[in-house]
Amino acid sequence: MDMLSISTVNWARAQFALTAGYHWIFVPLTIGLALIMAIMETIYVKTGEEKWKHTTRFWQKIFGINFAIGIATGIILEFQFGTNWSNYSWFVGDIFGAPLAIEGIIAFFLEATFVTIMFFGWNRVSKKTHLLSTWLVFTGATLSAFWILVANAWMQYPIGMEFNPDTVRNEMVDFWAVVLSPVAYNKFLHAVFSCWAVGASFVAGVSAWYLLKKQHVEFAIQSLRIGSLVGLVGFVMLAVTGDGSAYQVAQKQPMKLAAMEGLYEGREGAGLSAFGILNPNKTAYNDEVKPYILNVEIPKLLSFLAYRDQNAFVPGVKDIIDGGYTLPDGTTALSFEERKARGEKAIQALADHMVARKEGRAADVASHEAILRENYAHFGYGYLETGVDLIPDIPLTYYSFHLMVMIGIFFILFFMVVLYYLYKKKMSNTGWLQYVALWSIPLSFLAAQLGWIVAEVGRQPWTIQDILPVEISASAVSAGNIITTFILFTLIFTGLLAAEIAIMVKQIKKGPASLSTENHTGQ
Repeated sequence: MDMLSISTVNWARAQFALTAGYHWIFVPLTIGLALIMAIMETIYVKTGEEKWKHTTRFWQKIFGINFAIGIATGIILEFQFGTNWSNYSWFVGDIFGAPLAIEGIIAFFLEATFVTIMFFGWNRVSKKTHLLSTWLVFTGATLSAFWILVANAWMQYPIGMEFNPDTVRNEMVDFWAVVLSPVAYNKFLHAVFSCWAVGASFVAGVSAWYLLKKQHVEFAIQSLRIGSLVGLVGFVMLAVTGDGSAYQVAQKQPMKLAAMEGLYEGREGAGLSAFGILNPNKTAYNDEVKPYILNVEIPKLLSFLAYRDQNAFVPGVKDIIDGGYTLPDGTTALSFEERKARGEKAIQALADHMVARKEGRAADVASHEAILRENYAHFGYGYLETGVDLIPDIPLTYYSFHLMVMIGIFFILFFMVVLYYLYKKKMSNTGWLQYVALWSIPLSFLAAQLGWIVAEVGRQPWTIQDILPVEISASAVSAGNIITTFILFTLIFTGLLAAEIAIMVKQIKKGPASLSTENHTGQ
């Protein structure tokens, strides 16, 4: 592959990462605030207390600002599959496109329909109807995330498909295998709970700001109470679903797990790296340089979490490249060179099949197709050069994963402390905790971004695990065109984010009291 095409691929990756990164700023806050609003309005309908109505409407306005801007980045993100990743879209469009289409038809429709009632129907529909619309907005936003995560999970663990050599496309043969993939539902639950956590942290931080200013104290306390409960549940469930997701990674993407742990050489009874500093002098996976300068390890925990057996063998980077170790199903792991040979055999069989089919040689068509199917599980390895190509960016993956975990632990403790002070009715007088809440808002967003870095950087070099490398997925467009749009998107997205922050800050400064002066027309 020449340098220009490598540059094109890297710029396409950078543009997609830029768009996805910005999009994932808005999505977690949308889903998290939607849940918190729905809970607050439920309390209003049950108690009839107007203060809960005003509280709900305040957070509803913040939700609306974020929701509108989030849609723009999401649409651009999906368009990039056609513009920058057309080879990928052609190769898997019959499968990957289905969940995205369902997301657009059902989930987005549900959001768009009921968000109008939620914003403008306060005094035009009954309380229960309005409450239902709010819950349906939350449901729609969650369903949107579900179908997108189903598509992403299929890329990490391709299942329910069959390759058609006549069309050179992967075709779906089992819809429910794709939807109910263990990777899909673990990824979905983990992502949704991260949204709860982000929304809750945002509400807690804004509420703490009002307490620091000694403004709207009752509103701040009741918002903080709901936000902290949702936040604690969200972060605890993140730990639970994170364990499920890591278990699936161990089974389906062992190289990602090795990168997450900085594990170069596998061993039985492997310990979990609780905290470590990687050795920058470790430049080759098979050299004698120690991988860590410092490593605080919990004995045997990685083996237990990865295989539910504290003495299980966990392969490292070297083992995955060299092969020869025993897999959980009792078979022996193939080396990179063996998989590369089989991948090249599959690629050649596909080329021979296409020629034989064009020339009408039916017997040869069947023979080449049999060889292709026998080796298709290794198809993507035929495009790689050396075993080093299998290794993702280990420092980025390792530090992202461990920082994400540390932030999660911090927030679990933080929300426990906040709920304690709320229970003791001392939150209003605890200035230090209010400052912690305020300045912790960016941490929750950072943790959400780090989670996606681990998921996506950790699976490199694959667009589709073991089947299609990133370099083969890109469109045949010039790097210059992508650079131009990259700069344009950077300016647009940064401008949108700045505008959102400015509008939110203005609305927050106005405060919830302004809602009580509205004429109750729903405008």
